[in-house]
Order: sequence, then C-alpha cells, then structure tokens
Amino acid sequence: MNFPNFPKDCKSLLCKYLTKEVFEELKNKKTPNGFTIEKAINSGVKNIDSGIGVYAGDKESYDVFAPLFDPIIKEYHGFEKSDKHISNFNPKDLKMTNPDPSSQYILSTRIRVGRNLADFPLGTIISKEQRDEVEKRVSDALKSFDGELSGSYYPLKGMSKDIQEQLIKDHFLFKEGDRFLEAAGLNRDWPEGRGIYHNDDKTFLVWINEEDELRIISMQQGGDIKEVFDRLAKAVDFIQNSVKFMKSEHLGYITSCPTNLGTAMRASVHIKLPKLSRDMDLFKKITDKNHLQIRGVHGEHSESEGGIFDISNKRRLGVSEVDCAYDLYNGVKELIEVEKSL
Repeated sequence: MNFPNFPKDCKSLLCKYLTKEVFEELKNKKTPNGFTIEKAINSGVKNIDSGIGVYAGDKESYDVFAPLFDPIIKEYHGFEKSDKHISNFNPKDLKMTNPDPSSQYILSTRIRVGRNLADFPLGTIISKEQRDEVEKRVSDALKSFDGELSGSYYPLKGMSKDIQEQLIKDHFLFKEGDRFLEAAGLNRDWPEGRGIYHNDDKTFLVWINEEDELRIISMQQGGDIKEVFDRLAKAVDFIQNSVKFMKSEHLGYITSCPTNLGTAMRASVHIKLPKLSRDMDLFKKITDKNHLQIRGVHGEHSESEGGIFDISNKRRLGVSEVDCAYDLYNGVKELIEVEKSL
C-alpha cells in the first residue's frame, strides 16, 4: 500500500495525524492477529467525510499502531499516554432524581455500553468461526437472565419477516449497510453470527456482533436516568460472570472505534427543545460546557425533527460510568431550565 492522498478539505483525525513519516513507520507492522495499518485506515480512506477514520483490529492495535492512535485518542478524549482509565459502574454512587418528572421535554432515555470478548480479535478481523463462537457464548449467558431482564434471543439469520418488522418498528434491529462499518470490515459474513436479545418489557437489549461484539442497552420512556443506569449496571455485572471482557489498564474497555474506549458508554436522551433549537449557538454552548454531543433524532449523521434532538455524553475515557451519567443529567437539567426561560 502507498501513502493515501487525502483531499485538502479532509477534516478527519486520520487525515490530521497520518503523516508520511507515521505511515512509513507503521506500514510493515502487524499485530499478532495479522492486523495492518492498511486495514486500520481503510474506512477513513474510503470515506473522506469520516470524523475519525480509524478502527482497531484487536487490543494490540492500540500499541502496535500507537504513533497514529495515541494523538487521535489524545485529541478526542483529552487522554495522555501516561493516564490510566478508572471505572465506577456502581449505581449506589448515582444520587439523582428524574430531571423531567412530568415528561414534558424528555421523550426517552437510553444508556448503552460496548464490550468485546477478551479471547477474540475485534469485529474488524474476527473470523466467521470466531464470530459464531462469540454469538454462542453470549446468547447462552443471556438465556439465564431472570426477573426484569428475562426475555428472548433472535438470531438475524433466518429471522422471520414478522419478527424483523416488529423489531425495526421498535427501533431494536440493527441493519447492514453502514458504509463506515462496511469499509472497516465489520459487515463481513452478514447476517451470520449476529442477533439481538430483548427482555419482555422491551427496556433491555443486547446486540451481538454489530460494531462491537456486544452492545448492551438499557432504555425506557421518560427521563429517569438513574433507573436506566441501574438496570444496565445489573445486566453488565451478570454477563461478565459468564464471559470475560477485553480491557486494559490504560484504555479501559477496548472497542473497535477509538471514540468508545474507556467506559464505552453512551448515555443519551431524546429531548424536545423547540425554543432553544432556534439559537444553536446557545444550545451548543450549554452542551459543550457539560461535555455533551448533539445529534439529530435518528442518531449520528441525521437531522433534528420537530425540535427533538439526541443528546449524549461525549467523554468516555478517563472518566467513570457514573461521571458519564452525571454529564448527561447536569446538561439535560440546564437545557430544560433554559428552554423554560425562553
């Protein structure tokens, strides 16, 4: 592979940090699983509008290709090579009430974490056999959930049309076709080895083998962030009794996209702010102050509809799970106060 020629207007962190010198230093290196710099940057080379543009193939990628990954991690997370990630997923340390008890503004709350299994490469280079093994191990563990978390597992392969339509209607089903994931190698062998689990109440979900090997999701209508966090913490605790998660002292939980490292947590609300949305500068000032990200109502790369936005924590690495939930809570409280005052 030759050094890629990026257009002048490329704004991704890959374009910013992949210099000719860095490329020369890394082009002949491989991780123990055979992952190369060519595979790491393929998504960002093919999709010039990427925000980041790099994916890891395994835990070792972050060491072997450190000259590229380190500055990206530093810019995105404000996290240094010498820093250590500290985790705290204890719901008892979350002391908060519902920021919108009358459900006037917050339509729904959703908190998810990404996890990958310790003894497999990441989804970008996992083999079909390994992916099937991940599915088997995780779906077996999920079958032993009881109480509020008990439910059913639906493999994507051979899924009936009825179930498929219902799951899409419930916004549960992940779909093939994302060009960023496609170029990163994350859509291979679709739909083999993939599936979703949800509890009977439809407040808890697990995606198997989408972008990360597990996406563990807790959600419900309204704004009770603490209740959603409690359910998620309980589920994650239960799953890690059956399977070991990939993590490092430096980077916390290891994920294929460097933006998710650390807690791998995205705590979000769908919130209606019709007045504030007329002043996006003020809106952004509040979200920036509280380390939050604004997305359209259908998530990344989408627009807002009817003054409804998807607001989530931006910090994931070097802060704990409890900190992530507080970022969302404090920011949402302030957004609601300002909306009321306008």
